[in-house]
Amino acid sequence: MNIDYKTIKHYLKNVYFINGTAYAGKSTMVAMLAKKHHMIHCGENYHLSFVHEVITPEQYPNMSYFQTMKSWQEFINRTPDEYANWIEGTTRELIEFEIMELVSLSRDQKVIVDTNIPVDVLKKIADDHQVAIMLSPQSMSVDRFFDREDPDKQFLLSKIDEAEDPVKTMSNFRACIAKVNSQENYDTFAQSGFFTIVRDNHQEDTKEQTLRLLEEHFKLI
Repeated sequence: MNIDYKTIKHYLKNVYFINGTAYAGKSTMVAMLAKKHHMIHCGENYHLSFVHEVITPEQYPNMSYFQTMKSWQEFINRTPDEYANWIEGTTRELIEFEIMELVSLSRDQKVIVDTNIPVDVLKKIADDHQVAIMLSPQSMSVDRFFDREDPDKQFLLSKIDEAEDPVKTMSNFRACIAKVNSQENYDTFAQSGFFTIVRDNHQEDTKEQTLRLLEEHFKLI
């Protein structure tokens, strides 16, 4: 069954997307917009709670990786190319699940989503005023990856500490993060034509200013 992008676009008219690089403030803005404008809040990986009930390794090899990998040491010691290809593959495999979930959620209410849907697909399923890109320097994603004390990152840090050579493993994993947040990927976002906010000052609190810019762009005020 093939569904025309124009049809999908119609059913996603109440959805607003924020995509971009790590540490650009995406999750903060999604939360603030949802609270202020009474929107459904779809944070990062919001759609993963149900997909594993229907996927198979044969059809969705990247999404099934955690079920098929030999160990966490395999995960953290992959080459940067292997890691980046897995991220890209997972992103592409998830598109259909994310779209279906957003169609369901947005029927009667506006939705704001921290999305990984690539810009080439966003151009087909959303109007320009529904999409915003937030960017930060590559160094932020690499240097500050483990700064956040969320359980997933702390778990990875514990597995790196358990490696045969923790220093080498940490260096390799940071190279993986750098590959995912490469200049090429940054340029893809920056040159997408979508409304873009670049966060290059992490010392100053610009949350309210950024919120206002997004509100205006999304036509929420």
